[in-house]
Amino acid sequence: MDDKTILSRISELVDEEHRLRAAAQEHETGTDDEARERLRALEEHLDQCWDLLRRRRAARRTHGDPDAQGERPVTEVERYLQ
Repeated sequence: MDDKTILSRISELVDEEHRLRAAAQEHETGTDDEARERLRALEEHLDQCWDLLRRRRAARRTHGDPDAQGERPVTEVERYLQ
């Protein structure tokens, strides 16, 4: 997966997240369990995509192979301290 594809996927995920949050605000009832679960999954997948993009860029800056970088599991990405 190249950077352009990753950025495109990030954009798609953000758009879906915005749609879900807008729908929840429009109904003023919050989100149902299914929507909450989807939002959580979107956030996790976004974190994975951003992590992959950052590692690809770091590999490129250090003359490494960005294509050698792969998506890491959610459990690993979500444990990072910011």
